[in-house]
Amino acid sequence: MAGLCSCPGSMSQLVTRSPGEMNSSYSSSCKCFGSSSRIVACEGLGRFSARWECVKPIQWLWNNNTEERNRLQCRAVEADKGHLFEAGNKFQLEDVIEAQQFDRETLSAIFDVAREMEKIEKNSPGSQILKGYLMATLFYEPSTRTRLSFESAMKRLGGEVLTTENAREFSSAAKGETLEDTIRTVEGYADIIVMRHFESGAAKRAAATAKIPVINAGDGPGQHPTQALLDMYTIEREIGKLDGITVGLVGDLANGRTVRSLAYLLAKYNDVKIYFVAPDVVKMKDDIKDYLISKNVKWEESSDLMEVASKCDVVYQTRIQRERFGERNDLYEEARGKYIVDINVLSVMQKHAIVMHPLPRLDEITVDVDEDPRAAYFRQAKNGLYIRMAILKLLLVGW
Repeated sequence: MAGLCSCPGSMSQLVTRSPGEMNSSYSSSCKCFGSSSRIVACEGLGRFSARWECVKPIQWLWNNNTEERNRLQCRAVEADKGHLFEAGNKFQLEDVIEAQQFDRETLSAIFDVAREMEKIEKNSPGSQILKGYLMATLFYEPSTRTRLSFESAMKRLGGEVLTTENAREFSSAAKGETLEDTIRTVEGYADIIVMRHFESGAAKRAAATAKIPVINAGDGPGQHPTQALLDMYTIEREIGKLDGITVGLVGDLANGRTVRSLAYLLAKYNDVKIYFVAPDVVKMKDDIKDYLISKNVKWEESSDLMEVASKCDVVYQTRIQRERFGERNDLYEEARGKYIVDINVLSVMQKHAIVMHPLPRLDEITVDVDEDPRAAYFRQAKNGLYIRMAILKLLLVGW
């Protein structure tokens, strides 16, 4: 019988049962005023241990009559979700659509798997973890790094790939087929779909339609969750921490799905400060600012890249996305070239700080920056392989 208290994080409602109804492997004692009851942990997410506190007896339906039973309602006040990530357990997510799906514990566990994937890539080229599985890449927009890294990830784990590189022009979408019909068809050929689309929200529509896992590889100006995962993984590897960092997001913040997803994940950590440095026509949108405020994350807009770069652990540069401006070439030219990371910017950055970029770049990072050890963007791209190997493994076979 469901209680009224909710569990921490993304867990579902609490379930209370009498001792005879319990599965002891999920149970924990709840003591209150000298008496005790037994409880069952949150449904749907496997085993975890917790410290519980008693609240009050619960009212529940029994033989169509509401009766107060001799049971205590309990609330989890501290939870250890380590058991969720034990080898052989199912991954908590069915699809990867947006950055908000992840909590800190899950991120840390995914990064552990990514480190294992790095060992596999370097030492076990014949891995068969995903042997017998087939991935379909359905890309309605151009992609080099994302598509190739997903395909490489699948093949390095022993899986196979079906690919459509420019589905907007060279698939039945050009004939007017709906996205939903395409997904229903493709899921009959594959075990998992990786999709990039030009419309924000398309990945959610695909996931709602499909009976197999869907990974959002970018949906217009919406989100790019696996890019955000690899960005956080890179920051942790390069800086050594994710709490207490200062990050400057630079460039096209209005249309950049990578910076939107990254902002959502940065909000999971403590004492983070974010600077937004963007031309007026492509400033960060209010929904992200409001979300950061709701999570007590400090942020500030600035027009001075040099000053921001001197304060940051991470300068995250992005290109001005011409394809998002339509016919407004005047606005594109107004934004392009305003903020460039060059040797002068490097000269004011801290020694431990890094420059990141989701790539491709145009002229927003000059090529002479590449030789500086703080230029992390090609290492960042390589980390995408490990993160995507981890996500494919988790969605298809679990922890």
